[in-house]
Amino acid sequence: MAAKASAQSVLEALRQVKYPGYQDDIVTLGIIEEVVPKAGGGFSILLRQATERDGVIQHLADAIHHTLVHGIGIEEFELRVRKLEAELGEKTGRVRLEGTKYIVAVASGKGGVGKSTVAANLACALAQLGLSVGLLDADIYGPSVPMMFGTGDERPKSAGGQNFYPIEKYGVKLISIGFFLGERAPVIWRGPMVMGAVRQFLKDTLWGTQDFLIVDLPPGTGDAQLTLAQQVSLDGAIIVTTPQDVALLDALRAVRMFRQVHCPLLGVVENMSYFECPDCGERDELFGHGGGERMAVQERIDLLAKIPIQTDLRKAGDEGMPLVIRNPSHPASIAFKDLARRVVAAMPE
Repeated sequence: MAAKASAQSVLEALRQVKYPGYQDDIVTLGIIEEVVPKAGGGFSILLRQATERDGVIQHLADAIHHTLVHGIGIEEFELRVRKLEAELGEKTGRVRLEGTKYIVAVASGKGGVGKSTVAANLACALAQLGLSVGLLDADIYGPSVPMMFGTGDERPKSAGGQNFYPIEKYGVKLISIGFFLGERAPVIWRGPMVMGAVRQFLKDTLWGTQDFLIVDLPPGTGDAQLTLAQQVSLDGAIIVTTPQDVALLDALRAVRMFRQVHCPLLGVVENMSYFECPDCGERDELFGHGGGERMAVQERIDLLAKIPIQTDLRKAGDEGMPLVIRNPSHPASIAFKDLARRVVAAMPE
């Protein structure tokens, strides 16, 4: 069978190999950059390094070997890995953030879907599980963390030079442009300044040792998202949407952006999923039914949580105390804790 094999048949065989954290295969994701027949026989396969984790790269190499040898009988092949530094802007390339075990982005395709509410409550829920957690507010134009955590006029303390300490509240370490400019000051910056701020928050904040860094991204697929994806190795992205079609369309763009930068998608959170009458218990799906679930099925990712519309959830954020802190037994708080457990379970070893 090996004598009749072509580069195309090798590519087709490699479509059986899934990238860890994805439902898609390594050919669809662009991890396999080329398959070239060698003059002396066999094939040269160029593998794009999409992670700094040696364990993931070894897993892919083992899976490729098994697929080619046992699947189509090819025993002669050379596997080459193109390093990240060859494709990313900075010489350092995409790296692990020192002292941080996992980095998870919370994103949305459009504003107003409750992305920051999800990020804040997820961070607090992870802290309640006994984990050390940081929350980076990368929404430079619309920072929400200072209000949601009720930090008032508190400012990060300088550590000398360009470094500074995050503010800590409710067991979560926090950094936000809102801490430096004030709650009501507008941010009138062009793209390079936004990218610079995200880089500085990542690398100049003295996060210390922590299990998770949650990054609250701005809506859309712009400078902040690209900077984050280029600077550090993300362990996963959560896409927040509401059930209506216009939000789902924008969320789909966010899903596909993260796929293009080879970030594992943990799944979708459908926020404002339904309203439950506190008196009679009847549910009313104000923004439609099943949109998040349909998108999850379509994109072959998980529906991680359905968060109800709750006045208590909104009030808690407005008054500076995320709901999982204010009322841990609230139905929405329980949903966030379940989300936190699913995020922990999805992390690579």
